[in-house]
Amino acid sequence: MPPHELTTDRGDAGRRLDLVLARHLAGLGAITRTRIQRWIVDGRVAINGAAAHRVSRRLAAGDTVSVRLPAEAVAATMAADAVPVCVRFEDDHLLVADKPPGVVCHPTHAHAAGTLMNALLGHARDWPTGQRPSLVGRLDKWTSGLILVAKTARMHAQLQRTLASADSVKEYVALVYGAPSPARGTISLRLARDRTDRRRVAASVSTGAFSLTSYAVDAVSTAAAVAFSLVRCRIATGRTHQIRVHLAARGWPIVGDPVYGEPRWREVTDPAVAAAASAFSRQALHASRLAFRHPEMGALIRVEAPIPPDMRALLTAVGFPNWNPGGAADGSDA
Repeated sequence: MPPHELTTDRGDAGRRLDLVLARHLAGLGAITRTRIQRWIVDGRVAINGAAAHRVSRRLAAGDTVSVRLPAEAVAATMAADAVPVCVRFEDDHLLVADKPPGVVCHPTHAHAAGTLMNALLGHARDWPTGQRPSLVGRLDKWTSGLILVAKTARMHAQLQRTLASADSVKEYVALVYGAPSPARGTISLRLARDRTDRRRVAASVSTGAFSLTSYAVDAVSTAAAVAFSLVRCRIATGRTHQIRVHLAARGWPIVGDPVYGEPRWREVTDPAVAAAASAFSRQALHASRLAFRHPEMGALIRVEAPIPPDMRALLTAVGFPNWNPGGAADGSDA
């Protein structure tokens, strides 16, 4: 079996080897960090062609990492679900899926089935020999929208390099409390695991990994003393919970966010608006646009995903009944 190869991106710069591999191998199944650490110590991992034996080695963007995966690690341990996948683009090399909210991207101990990967395996039943879906990127369970999927290990590595380039775009739409000021800007805060709760990420000006989010306000609606804003975001680094933490740290928490949100709906005097915001129990965050240069064909691929029904109903309730995404978050026409 040929080694699994990947190229690190800006989100991997300065991170430990075992953590980087845990991120990039997530789409292959229930591969634990402990197993990855054992592979590194056993000499199964190489960086830029040289064997790496330290799990704590720090990587730089653009490093080429190859992993000789044990056969059992890539065995078909995941069941193929007969569940339709919402495909927004597909060719012989890759596809772009539109993940609904509430669906986990890949199996874990807590979610052994019913994930996007299970559904993709069902979708891939008729693919040619040698092709198998692998996720290029990820979304939180309750974040909806576009995810890029490679059909081969070679394409996976190519797409990672492509998405690390400056002309590739992944844009998100968020409904937040407050009216961000300035209306267009960047958020550069370091991110690290919260010392008191490992499930959370904390923002800091000095501690943690460099993280950069650009944003642009599309529309603002006020309900009594409370403002709701539609914000489009792009991330230059792919940190865990990055958009959610950055927006909350600036005082603009995403509506419904169960971890970083705030119950500002209590300040809304319009009963219908307050009820809609209160009842929305997930982060109102959607990966809406994806643009990248096809690694094989060279064509610029542009894909969009409409706002899902639950978030669309929320937007209507708070004052954006006919909103559709406009220009890009950095002012370009992505």
